[in-house]
Amino acid sequence: MSVTIDITGLPEERLLFSPSPLAELNAVLHVLSEPAHHPALHGWAASTTAAIPPELAERLLEADFLWRSSRADFLVPGLPGTTLAEELDAVDRLDDERYVASALITTCGASRFPYRLASPLTDPVANERARDLALARGPRQAAFAERLLADPPAVRALVRQLLEDCQSAFFADAWQRVLPDLAADARRKADLLARRGLAEAVAAMSPSVSLDERDGRRRIVIDKLQDSTASAADRGGVTFIPTVFGRPHLLAVYAQGWRPVLQYPVAEAGLPEPVSLALVQQRLEALAHPIRLRLARTIARGPHTTGELATAWQLSAPEVSRHLAVLRRAGLLITERRGRYMLYQLDLAGSARLGSDFLEAVLR
Repeated sequence: MSVTIDITGLPEERLLFSPSPLAELNAVLHVLSEPAHHPALHGWAASTTAAIPPELAERLLEADFLWRSSRADFLVPGLPGTTLAEELDAVDRLDDERYVASALITTCGASRFPYRLASPLTDPVANERARDLALARGPRQAAFAERLLADPPAVRALVRQLLEDCQSAFFADAWQRVLPDLAADARRKADLLARRGLAEAVAAMSPSVSLDERDGRRRIVIDKLQDSTASAADRGGVTFIPTVFGRPHLLAVYAQGWRPVLQYPVAEAGLPEPVSLALVQQRLEALAHPIRLRLARTIARGPHTTGELATAWQLSAPEVSRHLAVLRRAGLLITERRGRYMLYQLDLAGSARLGSDFLEAVLR
């Protein structure tokens, strides 16, 4: 499964790498509303939350569905500016229908709200559908949708004021701290694009992003648990926005009528690289077999030979070898040769990334 952005025929000068204060503020607000997604930022999130004035904290709670589980497209600009005010001015220039459709995705759910078919501002059926879907997601979402549909300019002004107050309260300091890293990363990626080509530039963003050049087409493929496609040729290009606070998310904006944007985490020394969804599935399938799970439990405690494992579990040596081969292909084994013996041990670091519950179970 993946998000695919078709860039066939798109000149590479229309591929833009740039930091964005609004997109980074969007990431910051997501961290504050979902700190469990960002364990490395727990300390920052806790101290920042504690320092936010109560009145601002309440307003953030009322609007947090704009950036909690899904993100309003207008918060991730296709053409970033140099300041938050500049980018908010660009948001102000959106017509009410585009703004409302983008905001309603977060309150109604992108897969269920048919905003492409009719405008909820002018079509009674779409209007009622938007209200019903928002109500199903909770009273705060329903209240926001009611206000947005009744008076878009008033709600837009409130959202802008909220974002500006966030800048004054905590974001300005955070932005100044991360901007040098974001700007440097964008320059490196743009230079890599110019010198080595797009394939290496997108691969440098994340192992979960690749360039597919088959059948006369060029596509940027983002490894995500969803299937979606978009075309960039008729939308002016593609924008790549580095983020510090957005890690580990790869945020893709590709709704109809919007320039596709990919917000990718800046690489940080000491952090493991993300693995593909295919490898995650391969590891889960490898460990789902009861015999391989028993073998994993044994080799988690220390290195063993094939013969030792066969004796311990009353299996034949060839059967053990077949199961170990599956674990090896899934990247879950560490091997070491001692003389004429090959020793096998579970890769605890790699296994831990599947979850602490699994690691505790095999070490229990």
